[in-house]
Amino acid sequence: MTCNMDRLYEAVEAKGHVCVGLDTAVEYIPPVELRRGVTPAAAVLAYNRALIDATLDVAACYKVQIAYYEELGLAGLEAYAGTLAYIRERGALVIADIKRGDIADTAARYAKAHFDGDFEADFVTLSPYMGMDSIEPWLSWAKTAGKGAFVLMRTSNPGMRDFEYRELVSGGRLYDIVGDRLSELAAAHSGRHGYGAFGAVVGCTEREEAAAIREKYSGLFFLIPGYGAQGGAADDAAGLLRNGNGGVVNASRSILRAWMSGGEARETGADNRVAAEAARHAAAVMRDAIREAVQYRR
Repeated sequence: MTCNMDRLYEAVEAKGHVCVGLDTAVEYIPPVELRRGVTPAAAVLAYNRALIDATLDVAACYKVQIAYYEELGLAGLEAYAGTLAYIRERGALVIADIKRGDIADTAARYAKAHFDGDFEADFVTLSPYMGMDSIEPWLSWAKTAGKGAFVLMRTSNPGMRDFEYRELVSGGRLYDIVGDRLSELAAAHSGRHGYGAFGAVVGCTEREEAAAIREKYSGLFFLIPGYGAQGGAADDAAGLLRNGNGGVVNASRSILRAWMSGGEARETGADNRVAAEAARHAAAVMRDAIREAVQYRR
């Protein structure tokens, strides 16, 4: 069974480090598309498909945040399922950003829901703070179906300091416990490129810690948020990579809303084709900036 983390490593090698975040709000869609008489959920799915087609050659993977679809009700969840399916049909990898964190049989049922059936994805995001029994029920899917997960470790939001940064009596911070336990899992389920099926979410907004985190957790593949709208730059992201790989860098708004950057774009009749071209350009610029930062560090 091929490990999805191996596939992701190889996608980064081939296409670069960009993870396109499809956190698609209705207000990000060109108004001309919304005036076609389709439902908001159908407009979201059509928009996503256009952006996926345009960015396939410059994106290592896609991340779909379920909240943007849940707010549209049952039709939104159909658009969510359709987006996941379309990404996988196009031969790309998709991360379902669901941040589940429950335990025991509940976790096992969440795992079945998001690794099989209508909501099948290649990876999910998980919250570890109920303990390892909130993580372990997902592991069987890594063994039997090659699935993977990214577990919240040191995130990019300001509130991360409320809990993740708490200092331990034994030294280090709370997020180090998460990293240590994930490293144990990675060592037990390592793929051919040296990474485990379960990686970590590590934000790129705290530059001074990047080198130490990357060195300490060399066996963890990172999902790196915080680029662009949250203030992270290419060099910040590059500092969390290992030998130019070992991580994907997520950007959502800067790609989804790239078509809006022309000032009066909303009044120019821009459609999904224009938005997709702008998204591709934004993703390619991001890819090239991170590659340049990696080369500079070498």
